[in-house]
Amino acid sequence: MLKVERQGALLARLRAQRRASVDELATGLGVTPSTIRRDLAELADGGRVIRTYGGAAMTEPRPERGPIANAGAKERIAAAAAGLVQDGQTIVIASGTTTLAFARRLVDRRLTVITNALDIAATLVDRPGIELVVLGGVVRPRMHSMLGHLAELAARELRADTAFMGIGAISRDGGLMNDSIPEILTDRALRRIARTVVILADASKFDQVAPAFVFGLDEVDVLVTDGGARPEDIAAVEAHGVRVVVADGQLAAGQGGPPA
Repeated sequence: MLKVERQGALLARLRAQRRASVDELATGLGVTPSTIRRDLAELADGGRVIRTYGGAAMTEPRPERGPIANAGAKERIAAAAAGLVQDGQTIVIASGTTTLAFARRLVDRRLTVITNALDIAATLVDRPGIELVVLGGVVRPRMHSMLGHLAELAARELRADTAFMGIGAISRDGGLMNDSIPEILTDRALRRIARTVVILADASKFDQVAPAFVFGLDEVDVLVTDGGARPEDIAAVEAHGVRVVVADGQLAAGQGGPPA
């Protein structure tokens, strides 16, 4: 049996059993324990299995966020927001599905990026032009964001030109809101380290309410949304001095380049 065939059969057994000892695998595949140990070492180096005492186990798949609502609008918002970024800037990218789409459009840019999101960090790590700063903290399951005292302490030591943040809900009276109460203080800490803030929000987020108040519209410089946003919702945001960029390429109200 060729090595590639043997390792394929080994992985199939581990998928079925979840874990097995070296002796079990050697007997089942008709090879020596030393051969199995070498195979497991290679597979573990490649992240395919986890070595355990006397054997191995399958790696657990990373939890996924599930289907992304309004994915097309979020991609258009991400593209428009990327146009606001200038090479050489230091930016903050907070966690979220829209900000992740935004980060994917920056992989070939020359930037310093600060983030509290594991999936955003994974997108930008080892990119030649990206200096990546990742905040530590307690990981919020399935959302891949790092929160809490450690993240907030780290943020105090940093400064940025612009923070790019997603949001769960926007109300003309209630400001910016999210569904995660533990995330509030970390979001506020990220906003404080940046000179300006850009909010990425599709049309479904307008005129909504969520339980966790983050900060008011008066702390927002630019909001990037999609063409589905109602004119009255855009006008309500603009009334707070916010420049609204519509992701189909049009600017609602003020013209100009990226935030200073």
